[in-house]
Amino acid sequence: MIVAKLIGNVWATRKYEALEGMKFMLVEVLDNNKEKKQLVAVDTIGAGIGDRVLISQGSSARRILEQSDEQRIPIDAVIVAIIDDDCKI
Repeated sequence: MIVAKLIGNVWATRKYEALEGMKFMLVEVLDNNKEKKQLVAVDTIGAGIGDRVLISQGSSARRILEQSDEQRIPIDAVIVAIIDDDCKI
């Protein structure tokens, strides 16, 4: 999992049918790297801008959203938790 901070919304009025109803957020990965890495992640828990979150990526992220083995959703990152404010990272 990756620790990140939500920095904005991503609006897409036209998208692949399986993505309808999903909320996209722009997140910035929090690590010790000087280069700021940003990702687009699907918000499954109602996080808000400024929240620190945990991100799941790859096949683990897709499995969270897929309803069956036949359904394939083109997702690479999903917000799975909001980190408590008193947690030190």
